[in-house]
Amino acid sequence: MTTLAVILLTGSFFLSVILTGLVKIYARRAGFLSHPVRDRFAERAVPLGGGIAIFITLTAFIVIAATAIKFLPGHLDSLRQTANIDPADFLAKVGELVIVLLIALVLFMAGLWDDKKHLGPFFKLAVQFAVAIIAVIFADVRVEFFIENRIITSVLSAVWIVLIINAFNFLDNMDGLAAGIAVIASCILFTAAAISGQVFVGGLALVLIGTLLGFLVFNFPPAKIFMGDAGSLVVGFFVAFLTLRTTYYHQAQSGRWYAVLMPLVVMAVPLYDFISVTLLRIRQGKSPFVGDTQHFSHRLKRHGLTDTQTVLTLYLATLCTGLGATFLYQVNLAGAILIFTQTFMILAIIAILETTAKNDKSGN
Repeated sequence: MTTLAVILLTGSFFLSVILTGLVKIYARRAGFLSHPVRDRFAERAVPLGGGIAIFITLTAFIVIAATAIKFLPGHLDSLRQTANIDPADFLAKVGELVIVLLIALVLFMAGLWDDKKHLGPFFKLAVQFAVAIIAVIFADVRVEFFIENRIITSVLSAVWIVLIINAFNFLDNMDGLAAGIAVIASCILFTAAAISGQVFVGGLALVLIGTLLGFLVFNFPPAKIFMGDAGSLVVGFFVAFLTLRTTYYHQAQSGRWYAVLMPLVVMAVPLYDFISVTLLRIRQGKSPFVGDTQHFSHRLKRHGLTDTQTVLTLYLATLCTGLGATFLYQVNLAGAILIFTQTFMILAIIAILETTAKNDKSGN
């Protein structure tokens, strides 16, 4: 299984690096560029289209996996011997993989169109809810915990998917930020999946991690290419998928129901940005979907940090909350309360730093 993990991680990484480099060249020649605007601190035109490389890499590995599972089941027998895994379990996932891929395709096309023509926010929101409902109904991407009502869990799952998609869409406001935080979150979720023995979910997490690391080669400050909405919508969906399909039940034995709240802790930093920016815009009488420079990354930068320092600070904050989340299934209720308190304190530190930023009103 270690060999399989290395192949998924390194293979997706190198394919992503190659495709991102090629897309960067093509985007610049085609004039597919992101120009400096109010909702970014970028001071130069940067090629768009990183989402194309991300989507193609993810699609390639999903298609290869689905093809191998569907048409080469005999070659999966080694899984039964090396990891006590029944190849039939993989065969049952083929239909789900196809649905996930089609959903990603819809989000990718909507995002790419928005990158070129700037779609209205309500149209994008409608698309997101549509694919979220499809994921819940046809791919069984739903939260499963102490609420037994299927209708309630379906609604909560669809809302969660849309929330995470938009959280990463909002988070894509500074070089390397969205991709890096998605990598950290996916690593934490991969750990949970590995502990749960979920090879399917863990494998998908590894592909996402490798893909985003390859993209970060060109996107880390100073960015040479942006992922755009074509990338952020897809990345947000896959992260949401991982949070909902990772099993926490066996971790929540002996009354440890709070282990199922792990995704909230892992996603604390992106959710903080989404909620804080949304509330700021609403309070100012603005649409929450109209871009500006009030994201916490922008406010931290006005405190005097460079792009790299800002991004690394938020990486560290995400890593701190994520590390705490990995222990939720091991601790008693008192330990869980400490983890939740630690998460709140990390967010409070970010809030203190950003609210004391220099010239904070300049972004209003």
